This record gives sequence, structure tokens and C-alpha cells, in this order.
Amino acid sequence: MIDVTQLKQQAAEKAVEFVESGMVVGLGHGSTAIFAVQRIAHLIKTGQLHDILGIPASRHIEAEARRLGIPLTTLDAHPAIDLTIDGADEVDPQLNLIKGGGGALLREKMVAQASRREIIVVDESKLSPALGTRWALPIEVVEFGWGAQVVYLRSLGGEPALRRKEDDTPFYTDQGNLILDTRFGPITDPAALAARLESRAGIVEHGLFLDLATDVIVGGQDGLRHLRRQES
Repeated sequence: MIDVTQLKQQAAEKAVEFVESGMVVGLGHGSTAIFAVQRIAHLIKTGQLHDILGIPASRHIEAEARRLGIPLTTLDAHPAIDLTIDGADEVDPQLNLIKGGGGALLREKMVAQASRREIIVVDESKLSPALGTRWALPIEVVEFGWGAQVVYLRSLGGEPALRRKEDDTPFYTDQGNLILDTRFGPITDPAALAARLESRAGIVEHGLFLDLATDVIVGGQDGLRHLRRQES
């Protein structure tokens, strides 16, 4: 039996095969995406990739990329990203995603929206018949009046819980916001829910990543699968 960590690493390293010298590359956040960052750094160090510029999706990944020697740039300097490799918490059959389990959903979505190609790497446990079946939806909110957002999310049928750290203090994002992990159960109309969330002042971002992933590479017991989004 292959363990989940091996599956994640295999999927991430397969995604890195699509990185070419001269690219601006989005560096995703999380336990799967970090394998891609490490692989890119290795290929740069050994001369197999050159003239790569990375745009990290979190401060943690920025620090790790610098430590590994990946040259970095910013979204301001390069608003068009050639390719981004990131992970996901849940993937539906249309390759829509729930992301934000690592708390970097705002920056991750900004990087994804700026990317010509968004490659998601997951192990097969993240595949789901419908978003929300297995994962709560992370919703980033400003600290001011966050209790009002709890009431609003309940009105939409959600069960929000304030994300906390191991010491039971609130978790804060890189932007200083809070996260409400909200269980909706299987979400029948993700686009409609996204619109309701985006219309609410105080909700900064949500973890529904719709029509953003171009590719999903899945690591499973039977090997790797490469899923591609079908354009309408």
C-alpha cells in the first residue's frame, strides 16, 4: 500500500513536468503543493530549469521558496502567470474545488485567477461527488463584526465554526482576517452560493474555486491520473 504522502508527492512531481524554463510560476500553499516547490528548487539547482520566477501564495511558501533558492517576484510585477501548481481540499467531477484548509485561500485565488494554467495536485481521497460532501467551506471574514457573518451564514443553511489554532486562540490569515469553516453538506449549486457570499460586506473571500482549475493530477493506488477541464 502506498501512503498518502507518497501519492501527494508523485502527483506534485508529475505537475512540475509541465514547468518550462523562462516561466513565471505560481507556488501554491499546503502539504501537497510544497512537494512541487521542492521539486522546482531541485531542478533549478541542477540546471534542468532556468530563468524561473516564482509567485508564492502565502508567506510560509515565500519563506520556503527563498530558503530553497527559487527566485521570486510579485503579482504586481507579473500580473500574468504562466502556470500555477497548487493543492485542493475537495474536487468535484467538473474540477471545481474547495480550497483554504491551509488558510491561504485569498492569495491562492488571486494567483489562480492570474494564471493561464492552474494545475491542481491531490491524492484520490480528495475526489468528491459534490463540493461540501467531505469538507467544510473556509470563508475568510474581517474581524470587525465577524459574529454577524455567523448569523448570515446560518441563514444560508451553513454551520460556521471559527477556526482556531492548537492553543485555542483564533487563527489569523496573512491578511489578518479570521476564517469561518462552514459546513453546508453537499452543495447543489456552488455558483449560486458563491454569489451570495460575494455579495456580503465583511466576507473577504470564500474557498469555492469555480472554473479555475485547468488540470487535476490525482495520485492513487493504481497510479497517476491527469484530468482536464472540459471547456464549454
